[in-house]
Amino acid sequence: MTPPDAPHNRWSDLDRPPLNGTALRRGLLRPDALWTSLEVVESTGSTNTDLAGRARDGAVGEGTVLVAEEQTAGRGRLERTWTAPPRSGLFFSVYLEPGDIPVERWGWVPLLAGVAAATGLAKSAGVDMSLKWPNDLLVSVAGEERKTGGILGEFAGDGIVVGLGINVSLRADELPAPTAGSLALAGAVSTDRETLLRAVLRSLEDWYGRWKAADGDAAASGLQAAYAAGCATLDRTVRAELPGGTSLVGEAVAIDGDGRLVLSTEDGLQQPVSAGDIVHLRGAAGGLT
Repeated sequence: MTPPDAPHNRWSDLDRPPLNGTALRRGLLRPDALWTSLEVVESTGSTNTDLAGRARDGAVGEGTVLVAEEQTAGRGRLERTWTAPPRSGLFFSVYLEPGDIPVERWGWVPLLAGVAAATGLAKSAGVDMSLKWPNDLLVSVAGEERKTGGILGEFAGDGIVVGLGINVSLRADELPAPTAGSLALAGAVSTDRETLLRAVLRSLEDWYGRWKAADGDAAASGLQAAYAAGCATLDRTVRAELPGGTSLVGEAVAIDGDGRLVLSTEDGLQQPVSAGDIVHLRGAAGGLT
């Protein structure tokens, strides 16, 4: 056994074995598949930063996947940091080139990744998943909503880099915040990261294919309805903390065709929100999140 004060190495936590990049490539890289390359690195600052830099240099093609066992400078929305112990989750980014699809529809890609991740994880981990608009993955831990994952999309090169961070095996004493959770704490039937990663990437390939086949039309592809069906933000009173320091309170009533959250305010107006931080105040699930 490894002494408690020994420096970290790839076998220092036998409950968290390293990913097998060769096996992942064998299962995901096929001639007719979306995924064209997959690299697993031991540690990096941010997979999104790395992959976006390569995309700007023209050094990657569509379907590139970069996975890290550990991120030392992981980024979330609104410049928040994302930290987790090595091999305790899935930290990866993918590069997609929607091509001829109108660029104004590309904003759906991170939401698409949320639907795909929730779908893939629900099947492979056996855990009920929901989405907090715009890009948080939620699970239930001891009856409370907890964030177990986040998604960040950014334009780079001729396409878009989408990064996902998912807490898989984090224990209660490792959680970065009281509102955080993990698949393990939510009672997952499997925390095998290779199984989970394959499931998420296959689901993402499926949803991305549907969306592209519909020319990026979220309604025609079924994406808009799927997102709404899995969105825990809808039918709740929320506070939208908007860019510039203002805020808006209302009932979340819809996800519109542009992927915006529509709030019904006290004065009867329907106000779409395209960016901001959402706080769940009350609603069907209750509580503050």
